[in-house]
Amino acid sequence: MLNTGKLAGKTLYISGASRGIGLEMAKKAARDGANVVVAAKTADPHPKLPGTIFTAAKEIEGLGGNALPLVVDVRSEGAIQESVEAAVKHFGGIDIVINNASAISLTGTQETPMKTYDLMHSINTRGTYLVSKCCLPYLKESASKGRNPHILNNSPPLSMKPIWFKNHVAYTMAKYGMSMCVLGMAEEFRDTGIAVNAIWPKTAIMTAAMEMLGGGEGIGAQCRTPQIMADAAYVILTRDSRNFSGNFCVDEAILRDVGVTDFSPYLAPGATEDSLMPDFFLDEFLDHSGAGAAEAESIVARAEKPAIKKAAEAVAAAGSGDPIEAVFGQISAILNEDLVKKTNAVFSFTLSDQKTDWYLDMKNGAGSCGKGKSPVESDATLTMTSANFNKMFAGKLKPTAAFMSGRLKISGNMGKAMKLEKLMGKMSTRGYHTSSLGKIEGLSKL
Repeated sequence: MLNTGKLAGKTLYISGASRGIGLEMAKKAARDGANVVVAAKTADPHPKLPGTIFTAAKEIEGLGGNALPLVVDVRSEGAIQESVEAAVKHFGGIDIVINNASAISLTGTQETPMKTYDLMHSINTRGTYLVSKCCLPYLKESASKGRNPHILNNSPPLSMKPIWFKNHVAYTMAKYGMSMCVLGMAEEFRDTGIAVNAIWPKTAIMTAAMEMLGGGEGIGAQCRTPQIMADAAYVILTRDSRNFSGNFCVDEAILRDVGVTDFSPYLAPGATEDSLMPDFFLDEFLDHSGAGAAEAESIVARAEKPAIKKAAEAVAAAGSGDPIEAVFGQISAILNEDLVKKTNAVFSFTLSDQKTDWYLDMKNGAGSCGKGKSPVESDATLTMTSANFNKMFAGKLKPTAAFMSGRLKISGNMGKAMKLEKLMGKMSTRGYHTSSLGKIEGLSKL
């Protein structure tokens, strides 16, 4: 999407702008000739994640913008206040705040250390509130000068459906805290002319952090690039602040509003529109539109029963064995030291309908798998029905989509759990799936 020049001369304070979505938003503004405060912690190169505040500043200036790189820990009120004063001294004011800095841990209550809980709440909710508070006097000054001030939070629409809480309640609370800032501040600042909105992606976004969380480069085939968030943010930030506030915007919907119909330029390498992974917190991705989470899962379960029955009958008719056992047999056939070294994780599977346990050790030796409890400690435990297990290893259901729709419960290390998608992709490429049990038609349709 082309720039219009409307951010020329404006000053943007962006937290978490050294890489990923924050950096792309900064670069989009830079093309208009905007001033950008790169507020982030990374001054020295990270061992796994690319980019520092200085490399980001160089990119911004290379695109025609002006950059001020500042080391800022959004957990520190003093650090934020100092950075805000430095920004005002350097650029003469602040017109736009983008609260992009965020921490994530997709873990259940028992698996979430309080240190992690505190980190997420300190960065996500408190950090967003604090940055907005410290910038507020200058945003009010911007409004008095008619410079169209905005606060934009990278946070989701507020939904009270239990499905968005039950698997990672600590993270949801922290992320929803950012959204509650939108809800409250939009009304609080409405009369001053300061807009407060949220932006959230419809699909997963390919960033270095996402790659690390998702287990490698293969996750990109299910993502869009950060450019879609940058373009959508640009649309929001160039709208009239007195008439567009208090909105929970989704990137694709915002771009459709301004006439964008072709979203293929935003696909990450290897991705297709059909392969995209939906993001969290969007009710449109629940299995039954308009239903509560419990009802949605109940409907899914009822819908799967005929398939389970049909598959079981097909297996019996063909004289074949347990399809789950067969899948693990196929997994065993492709295990090797190289695959184990790349995965470095032990998985446990609990099949809720069969009340059976299985394990997959991809951390030790050449790997092993089998029925029963894992002989070594698991990094992640995945609980699902046998039908959904078959679907996942047949390539019919992505683990992330199953997790988000409530058909898969994960306890332990979420990042390592997502590495299973690589194994499933490898099995799919080599033709391994549940229908290989004598090519039973019923199983191939699970």
